[in-house]
Amino acid sequence: MKVALAQINPTVGDFVGNAAKIRQQAEEARRRGADLVVLTELCLCGYPPRDLVEKPSFLAHNRRALEQLAGELPPIPTIVGFVGEASGETGKRAANTAALLADGQVKFEQRKMLLPTYDVFDEARHFAPASTQQVLAFCGSRLALTICEDCWNDSTFWKHRLYARDPIEELMGQGSDLLINISASPFSMGKRAQRREMMQALARRHRVPVVMVNQVGGNDSLIFDGSSLAVDAGGRVCAQARSFAEDMVLFDTATGEGEVRAQPAEGVEEVYEALLLGTRDYVRKCGFQQVMVGLSGGIDSSVVAALAVAALGAENVTGVAMPGPYSSPGSLADARKLAENLDIRFLTLPIAKVFDAYRAELAQPFAGRGEDVTEENLQARVRGNLLMALSNKFGALVLSTGNKSEMAVGYCTLYGDLAGGLAVISDVPKMMVYDLARHINCERELIPKACLEKAPSAELKPGQTDQDSLPPYEVLDKVLKDYIEEGRTAAEIARAHGLPTGLVRELIERVDRSEYKRHQAPPGLKVTSKAFGLGRRFPIAQNYTDPDGSKSK
Repeated sequence: MKVALAQINPTVGDFVGNAAKIRQQAEEARRRGADLVVLTELCLCGYPPRDLVEKPSFLAHNRRALEQLAGELPPIPTIVGFVGEASGETGKRAANTAALLADGQVKFEQRKMLLPTYDVFDEARHFAPASTQQVLAFCGSRLALTICEDCWNDSTFWKHRLYARDPIEELMGQGSDLLINISASPFSMGKRAQRREMMQALARRHRVPVVMVNQVGGNDSLIFDGSSLAVDAGGRVCAQARSFAEDMVLFDTATGEGEVRAQPAEGVEEVYEALLLGTRDYVRKCGFQQVMVGLSGGIDSSVVAALAVAALGAENVTGVAMPGPYSSPGSLADARKLAENLDIRFLTLPIAKVFDAYRAELAQPFAGRGEDVTEENLQARVRGNLLMALSNKFGALVLSTGNKSEMAVGYCTLYGDLAGGLAVISDVPKMMVYDLARHINCERELIPKACLEKAPSAELKPGQTDQDSLPPYEVLDKVLKDYIEEGRTAAEIARAHGLPTGLVRELIERVDRSEYKRHQAPPGLKVTSKAFGLGRRFPIAQNYTDPDGSKSK
């Protein structure tokens, strides 16, 4: 049997557009001689639909769209994902469902059994789980048709399992000879390799070929990398689709032959591709064409502007320099040079007069009090106001430029540099921002060399550098990764890196105290295993103390 692995980029709720993509893929698969085309989890409605599934009209629309699609497909059996109706007294209306469409009809439906509730997932909130699953007899084979998480509970692969049942083991017990998994598995660094190794382990354990088809595209904070693959019963990768792009590859289950696309390397290359896709899809799917980036002459805004140009085209990006009373001439020159290198429109809006007006208006209530961080934040908020005014006037989305290291410890200003519609690098640690800059410059210098060499500074007071308030980013990033992504205590982190425990505790307290800022920040693109936002839900008002004495404030 020749199976076409068809990964598409659906838009949540766009039944007409998504169905058109499915039809196109089915026609291409038929033209190329496939016997079966397999698409992705919830591809008809887009993943994740979240609370849209609470709407009865959404469920009814799903069913109508599915039945209409079945009648419009070319003559090739097609597996798609959609939101079906739950059965039984579960309290849930919806079920995450896979369907086989053939001969103008919905021939078979299989509901998802394992519903993840960790990290960014909240499927148990929305869907009823399947109580049983059945093998699908098709074209002389017996197919174990599963949906994403149903494959993520193999006792021989995972040290700690999350679920009591293993749908794969149950389906294999019914005599399956091909495992098919339709997925919407979000990207994070290292996730592609983990998925591949898991599918290989399943194939070897059950001695059957495995086909996994994964969604591609950005939906809000989540980026889906595609990277669909097929492995034979020995675990050899026989087919692999592109990462971060729509694609179709064929796999012959009898011969093991298939198409294997080149893949981006792990690390900075995959993160770069993910950020391009996430930025492009967020902007376009939200109905924007143009974006604006505040250019400080620093590394963060330079990387965001370069990413925006690569994702959207130079003609759709405007850079705005807003020099203040403490901005260095070099910073403005670097911002202008970046704009020239990227060939983007460049505006210069000095903020000194507006800043002075603010200070004059506040002079009476501030009488007797010296200047402090208040005046620093005023400058950032003036810049935020100017950017949002430009956004309103020209209908351009503002891309905020803060990185994960700054977001973690609250080294950012509410209604200032946090203003914007998308935080492109808010899940990228500072040291990786430098790696991205070097990757962007690998063919020619787009980001001025000075941006990579000068000490990071907000330039909100004379002679200021980030290290006045923070430890070196090489140190900070290690602490933040261990605390945010690994959940380690201050004592554990201090021992692991030979750091003073007091310093680590102080940084952890800064992370916890800054939760209120992150709750008001724009959505950011997730590229690490634990990003701020949906996948990290901590209370703002709390006073928990770790066993080693680290106190959240």
